[in-house]
Amino acid sequence: MSRDVRLLGGLAALVAGLALLSLLTGPAGAGPRASLSALWTGEGPLGIVLREIRAPRTLLGIMVGVSLGLSGAALQGYLRNPLAEPGLIGISTSAALGAVIAIQAGVSVLGLGVPLAALAGALGGVALILGLAGRSGGIAGGGLGLILGGIAVSALAGALTALVLNLSANPFAAYDIMFWTMGSLADRSWGHVLTAAPLMVLGWAALIRTGRDLDALSLGQEAAASMGVDLSRLRLTVVLGAAAAVGAATAVAGAIGFVGLVVPHLLRGAVGAMPSRLLPASALGGAALVLAADVAVRLILPERDLKLGVMMALVGAPVFLHLIWRTQAGR
Repeated sequence: MSRDVRLLGGLAALVAGLALLSLLTGPAGAGPRASLSALWTGEGPLGIVLREIRAPRTLLGIMVGVSLGLSGAALQGYLRNPLAEPGLIGISTSAALGAVIAIQAGVSVLGLGVPLAALAGALGGVALILGLAGRSGGIAGGGLGLILGGIAVSALAGALTALVLNLSANPFAAYDIMFWTMGSLADRSWGHVLTAAPLMVLGWAALIRTGRDLDALSLGQEAAASMGVDLSRLRLTVVLGAAAAVGAATAVAGAIGFVGLVVPHLLRGAVGAMPSRLLPASALGGAALVLAADVAVRLILPERDLKLGVMMALVGAPVFLHLIWRTQAGR
């Protein structure tokens, strides 16, 4: 059995174990055996809690983690920058802006109005980024133009989000906006799962197919082009795939940062620098990290609503600083 297969098997087992722990963690006060029995039969109040509250929360945690981890690995492979992540090119902030506008406009009372508005914001932001990258991407492949366009769109979306919050005359809307931007999987339903799943699956399928082209790109743009890689199509596939997956994740879970940055960095030492090997490992690693963080927020402060995005920032910021230190030290 190869090293990669053992690693992927270990990560899959870790995700399965954390998913089970996520199902069993909560304030219902039932033991593991009673909880599993209620999950299987669906009978009684505990069955409703397991099937309608914890199960969609757990599945959504896996889906969000896969989306963020896979997108981070693909963007780092395309941009050949270990500091790249979905937030760098403005996808998350564009989705957040769409959701914030929807909350301020009162669309949050319409069920899935906020997730759909966030998806629209992500797609609009990506369209603007691609337009800016196409004009300023003088370097073949558009990597520099993509980063600059992403930074500009991210800054603009962040400023507009702050403006909406600043001018909000409705204190309840401002409260909802503030907590939504912190990211959370609490109180999510099967409706959120079904809303996000189609776009996420499309994004995963697009990103996982870029592995060989990203391997070739790791040798340099000229070498990749000589091997038959269409760099423009590769850029479009990576950006649109990341937009679909991360936009859908942000739409249903709010802004959750650092997963796309931390996970590929942690796994690169185990699988090597080749993107085709890092992509599936990062997808499983992202799912494991989000599930672990979501279980942690329920265990650390069970009586307080500790947000998932806050937990990820507490974990991700030190890793980000460590990455900067290693980059400056040339290690």
